[in-house]
Order: sequence, then C-alpha cells, then structure tokens
Amino acid sequence: MSQYTLEVNGEPRTVEADGEMPLLWVLRDVLEYTGTKYGCGIGMCGACTVHMNGEAIRSCATPISTAAGQKIVTIEGLGAHGLHAVQKAWIAEQAPQCGYCQSGQIMAAAALLAKTPHPTDAEIDDAMAGNICRCGTYFRIRKAIHRAARSGGAAGSDRAAGVDRAAQEMSA
Repeated sequence: MSQYTLEVNGEPRTVEADGEMPLLWVLRDVLEYTGTKYGCGIGMCGACTVHMNGEAIRSCATPISTAAGQKIVTIEGLGAHGLHAVQKAWIAEQAPQCGYCQSGQIMAAAALLAKTPHPTDAEIDDAMAGNICRCGTYFRIRKAIHRAARSGGAAGSDRAAGVDRAAQEMSA
C-alpha cells in the first residue's frame, strides 16, 4: 500500500491504496464519490467516466498510480455553483430512462462541449460512441447535448480545469 495524492473536485485528497487499484474504486469506496458508476470494469461502457485534467477518461481502467497528482472531476464536482449546463439540459430533455449510465454520459458530453462548443450530430456521435445506454436514449442524449451547446454548455464549471466561465461572463 502506498499513499497517493490527487485533486478531486477541487480539493486535495490523499489515499492509501495499492497502485493498481482502479481510480473508480478509490473514488467510490475510499472517497465515497458514488456518482461514478461501475459498468463493465474494462473501460468499454463509459459508466465510470470522469475528467482527468479536463479529459474524459474511464476510471475503471485507470490505476490510482496513474491518477496521482492529477486533477479529477466526478459528476459530484462538475458544476461548481449548482448544476452544469449539461445537467440542466439533461433534465430539460428528460434524457435518462433508468439513469444508471447517465453520470458517465454527462461527463463525456461536458468534455465534448469544453472542446467543441457547437458540435455537429456526427461529432456528438463520435464523442459519445463509447458510452453505452442500455435503455437506448441516444436521441434524447444528442438532443440534450445540442440544448446545452445552445445555452453555452462549455460555460459550466469544470473544477479540474479551474475554469468558471459563468463567473467570468458575469464579471465582464
């Protein structure tokens, strides 16, 4: 067991774990951020998606030794001052059905909008391709991403990147 320090949702956290322990289990079992879900355990379904330094990653396939020293954002930390624009769009479009995959879907969508503020359907499909929804709500998910883009979806705060564009806009 070794000690690892990482920044989770803007706060430094030190954990003691085996270096090969997946970040998913550190987040869920050690730090109690249970919004990140276990799906397949091999990085193929997207339920465990979090942001590491602003990039969407699969936490089930990322060892804690790789995440050490990095900035991690979970679904709990996506919106620094309330709901992120993507979360608001998800609610408005009633994107989830069972909801299990939705934290991963939202994290992937937020990462997409941070890089591509006004994505095409093809860009959305490419970015979201690795996130599986067993309920098949893909059309509602795409519609919610477009809604978030129209409302300034990248303006939602991602604490990992230290970006709070909403506050910047208010002070401008």
